[in-house]
Amino acid sequence: MHKKTSLALAILLAAGVAAPVMAAKVPAGTELAAKQEIVFNNGAEPATLDPQKMEGTPESRIARNLFEGLVIQDDKGNILPGVATSWDVNDNNTVFTFHLRDDAKWSNGDPVTAGDFVFAWQRAVDPKTASPYSWYIEMTTMANASDIINGKKSPDQLGVKALDDHTLQVVLDKPIPYFIRMLGHTTMVPANKKVIDQWGEKWTSPDHFVGNGAYTLTDWVVNERIVLKRNPNYWDDKDTVVNQITVLPIESENSELSRYKAGEIDITNGSTPIAIEHFRQLKKDIPEQIHTTGQVGTYYYSFNNKKAPFDDARIRKALSFAIDRNVITDKITGQGEIPAYAFVPDITAGFTPVVPAWAKLTQKERVEEAKKLMKEAGYGPDHPLSFELLYNTSDNHKKIAIAVAAMWKQSLGVNVSLVNQEWKTYLATERAGDFQVARAGWVGDYNEASTMLDLLTTANGNNYARYSNPEYDMLMADSKSVVDETKRNEMYNQAAKLLDRDMPVAPIYQYSTTRLVKPYIGGYPAANPEDIFYFKDMYVVKH
Repeated sequence: MHKKTSLALAILLAAGVAAPVMAAKVPAGTELAAKQEIVFNNGAEPATLDPQKMEGTPESRIARNLFEGLVIQDDKGNILPGVATSWDVNDNNTVFTFHLRDDAKWSNGDPVTAGDFVFAWQRAVDPKTASPYSWYIEMTTMANASDIINGKKSPDQLGVKALDDHTLQVVLDKPIPYFIRMLGHTTMVPANKKVIDQWGEKWTSPDHFVGNGAYTLTDWVVNERIVLKRNPNYWDDKDTVVNQITVLPIESENSELSRYKAGEIDITNGSTPIAIEHFRQLKKDIPEQIHTTGQVGTYYYSFNNKKAPFDDARIRKALSFAIDRNVITDKITGQGEIPAYAFVPDITAGFTPVVPAWAKLTQKERVEEAKKLMKEAGYGPDHPLSFELLYNTSDNHKKIAIAVAAMWKQSLGVNVSLVNQEWKTYLATERAGDFQVARAGWVGDYNEASTMLDLLTTANGNNYARYSNPEYDMLMADSKSVVDETKRNEMYNQAAKLLDRDMPVAPIYQYSTTRLVKPYIGGYPAANPEDIFYFKDMYVVKH
């Protein structure tokens, strides 16, 4: 039902029909707390708060509250107007004209204009910015994006222009059925040129920060806290209830749980599962405070396809086959995660992935296949494979890494050394390709299969596996202009079969979000498949 609703809305949106604005709704008779403040654990120190330079979940969750793009989402993942109130589309779906609200302002009082979007998007594709998400704008098929990213054209030739302060025109090289959905990503929010020109890299410090979201940045103590306060210049401030958000960077799930129980945290991170032994007890003690939602995302191990011996598909497949995913989802995570044998999650709107043949084998049969592949590749008891497995700091990532390393050792005689790095360093290591095998996770940037499959195209800036297959790239490129969903899904499944053959990454489980939320927090979106939430939609009940 939810999928059908989302698809129907997407059709209306593509035609330029905007859904109604849905502001925070406090139920009649609700007695609000005098102190409207929320403490949220973000799970890591953000690498940056510059939206055109960020790439991870810890950054984007904060950014959604500091900035607002042309569109946003409701609690179920449906697209709503943000800065844009409506839009028109030409007959061949390649020219979009957005009409911006005239009451949108920056936190310093400046009006938000179409030129602010032009500046932000040109900045994202400009090689000088070195945006890790420049590829995302290229994936929208925005005119000249590819040539600009590759240094063949100047950023001012990007297919976007301000017709006037409140009218933005976007030109695509070819139609893309889910273009409006893609505009909800944090890379696509506007940027204030005057502020960035004045302060350079320091513009995201609390003293200089200017955003256009419901909140603004007032304090940032690295590795301690980030404080967001209500932005009185936000166009919908009248419907915002919570005055302050304190964001914590606690990486340890055990420390997070202790502080939640002590009343020091109102909403937990949710990106990593609660330790299963604690989760079982919490289900008995406070089941009403546990919120679990399926998510468009996959937890996986990334093989460095450019480093021997992981440039050999037999090695990659053997290691993937030998992972007992049921043990991980049943014994380590245990909160609704689904074992993953393909890269695209089952929950993805409008798409049914084909189950790979090896997924239908028993685990014992998979291990036997893995042993054969390892032997063919020249590894065995007399010549064991040894390598490092990188993961970012987290109790659960560590547990999973230890379990998988043990599986590989027991079934294939592989020797694994575990390497742990904090979030920012881990991202830099992946980006530099300075790893052999790394823990990874990808949560969809929008709810459509391409958000997962595009990640493994050669040009994708977040393709840290360094997978490169011209046939795969061509399939994904050609799929962009296929409006018929059935035909497009056939192409997606062809691409998925190539991933199954080459195994550039080892999918482990399909994400679900399990988050503890205090009973006095109202407006928490418990059914968003991308785990997108805005504090402006929440409120604190008297308790």
